[in-house]
Amino acid sequence: MIRAPMGDQKYWDEGVSYGENQIPKKWELIRQPSKNPAYDPQFTFDTAKSTIFRYILRRYSRGDVIRDLAQPFVGLLDAWELSNKLAAELNANLKPGEGWGHRHLVTAPVPIKDTRGHTDPRSWIFELSWINHYNWCFWLVGLALALEIPDDQWQRLLALIGGEGEDVLLDRVIAYRQPNRKLGTKLLHKKPYARLLKAVEANDKGLPQTQQAELLRDFVTHWYAELERKGNQELWWYVYGDPGKYPLEKGGYFGRWCIEAVAAVKAFGLDDSLCLGHEHYPGDLLRPDGPTTHPVSEEPKVSWLKKLFGK
Repeated sequence: MIRAPMGDQKYWDEGVSYGENQIPKKWELIRQPSKNPAYDPQFTFDTAKSTIFRYILRRYSRGDVIRDLAQPFVGLLDAWELSNKLAAELNANLKPGEGWGHRHLVTAPVPIKDTRGHTDPRSWIFELSWINHYNWCFWLVGLALALEIPDDQWQRLLALIGGEGEDVLLDRVIAYRQPNRKLGTKLLHKKPYARLLKAVEANDKGLPQTQQAELLRDFVTHWYAELERKGNQELWWYVYGDPGKYPLEKGGYFGRWCIEAVAAVKAFGLDDSLCLGHEHYPGDLLRPDGPTTHPVSEEPKVSWLKKLFGK
């Protein structure tokens, strides 16, 4: 059954099929001699983020078996690691005072002598202080915990994320599986994550389970609205499925899943009963053997005339 609140069976089948076709094609392009080496780190990172990750979430949204979602995760790590390696090689060739100019997102960056130059050939800021990267890393940690990826993959993920001791919430979640993790003392992004931290702290204080559940639901309820940002702070996936900005027909939507809440539930044993069935809460990730926590959505009925004429 479809777990996402939007998209019919055809939409999700086409999205999953697209990912299945694109992943091997992207790897084939990555392995070929490059015609545009300066763009290779970006292309490879996009393969991790926009192709493999989106494929995993599309399969969740379609209703696929939870235990099967872990299989592509290692490819995501492979792509991100290779992207880092390629970026480091390009950076090593920069002359003193040079940085990277990103005039266009879909073309290769060029070395420039300018204070506005980016320190990375990719148009992505690999720092937890940037909301896009923080959200991306939190999602991967949540998936890794829920899907119980092997320890070698877990260690590779932590090496990619870095940022130890920078954020109290993410560090504490990671420490569930990495007990020696140094814990940060501040929260980098108060909206919406102060609400999730409040739920975690309620658990620390031994407050009634009902209160913990209410706080977690409060986070999930406000999560999407409070992630809204403007300009270059806007999350890369935020408008997918928005009828005015990026309608469903364009195919970018892969679900809007609050994986951060799942990460906290897994790490701290929070009561998520009040979140089950919420349009943003991927509760099935924690219940791989079912039954589903999502409301059953019926396929829209098609009239016999529409079936006959295909309109």
